[in-house]
Order: sequence, then structure tokens, then C-alpha cells
Amino acid sequence: MEGDTTFFKESRFSLLLPVMINLSSVEQQIQYVTNFQDFLSTPFHGNNNAICWTRKLMGDFSEIVNQVSLNENMAELHPDELLEFQLTEQGQLAREILLDDLKVLKAHGASPTLNVIQSYERDDSYPFFPTDVYSFHVDRAPIPVDTFLCTYYGEPSEILPNSQAEQKVLVPEIREELKKLHGGAEGYFESFLSEQFFDLHYLAKAKAQPISLGLGHLCRLATDHPNSKVLPCIHRAPQEKNGQKRLLLIC
Repeated sequence: MEGDTTFFKESRFSLLLPVMINLSSVEQQIQYVTNFQDFLSTPFHGNNNAICWTRKLMGDFSEIVNQVSLNENMAELHPDELLEFQLTEQGQLAREILLDDLKVLKAHGASPTLNVIQSYERDDSYPFFPTDVYSFHVDRAPIPVDTFLCTYYGEPSEILPNSQAEQKVLVPEIREELKKLHGGAEGYFESFLSEQFFDLHYLAKAKAQPISLGLGHLCRLATDHPNSKVLPCIHRAPQEKNGQKRLLLIC
């Protein structure tokens, strides 16, 4: 299945120009592509740590979301569940796109999940340092893998240029609080930060401009792994608006 993009049918989406996402010419954080093969194969380089296949998807994804009854804050949608939904023609178009995205990503070795999200669980363990996904953070992996994201409905995920962020553990006031929390030998402090995932989180600098990844765009974000040639992509989950659910693919 390597390189096979036949799952994606042109009748169900058209390409968007990248003018929808504002980036300074200096940052060049996102590289835009126009097909799935380039999405997978384009390497990160320089300040570029996000690859986005910009798409304008057809179909009504709200129909999919409204079919899901949430007993908790989030539920995973499986292909067999999608096939059971009674949908209008527009809902069926949306379902085909979801099934196609899942299928082609799995065919290329990824493990995508499709989630309907009311909200994420908030981390209140350390009020001065929340480590939930609403905080700007990077993903870490022991092997060379990337994070894939696509928001189909609801508020989109956001990324932040690395030059517009500061690692929280390097902020003097926060670092002092973390040392108090650690309470152990100085030589183990850095290990403590890593083990508790504190070192993955960032603060946006003054006048920082987070970038919305938009709806329908399939994006690949660089992670913090041993062989990475670029800085990991700083990102966060958005604040939900008026209780609106999100439909998100992630792997």
C-alpha cells in the first residue's frame, strides 16, 4: 500500500491555498503540501516542524458528532460504529472521508484514533504548573515518529513558533517552585522534570501569535525524539466554545 493515495477521492474535497493560516516569512514553521504522498515524505528542516496538507472537505461532520452520546468527556469512534449511523447525503460524505483517512493512515503504518471530545480532563495536581493538553507542550517519543492531527469539527488545535515560546522549567519563579516540589538531591532534579513531563510544557511569550491549524487540514508535527533534526512542534488543544464538541483524528 506504500504510496497508494487512491482512498482519497477528488470529488469529496478540494485544495485550499495556505493563505488561511498567517505565518511570517521569518518563521516558515509550516510547510504546505497538496497530496498525501508529499504529506508523508516531506522532511522537516530548519524552522519547519509542521507539514500540513490543506484540504477543504465536503460533507456535514456535525451529523457524525450529533450521533455520539457521551457518557464521559470523550469517546473514541470506531469504523464499525460509523457504518451504523443513519445519515443524510452530506453526513455520508463526511463519513466516507473519515473512513478513508483512517484507512490510508493505517495502511502506512500509523495507528490513528478518531475522538469526539466534549472537553479534556484538567490537571489540577500542581496549580502553578498544569500539565494537561490545554497547556502549550511538545510530544516526546523514544523512536522517530511524528504526531498526526486533523480537526474535522469544532475548535481546531493550535501551534506556536518555537521562537515565541519559553520552556516553563526555565522560568526562574516556576523553577524554584518545582525545586520545592522535588525536595530531593540537585543531581536528580532534571530527571524529576522529565519523569513528571514538566519539561514538555511551554509558556507563550508576550505578543506571541498562536497559529490555528484550521478545519479539515491533515497536519504532521515534529516530536522530541533522539534522531530529530528540528525542534519539536509546540501545540495545544483549544478551549472549547459554548460546550461545542470536537471531532479529532490523532495518532
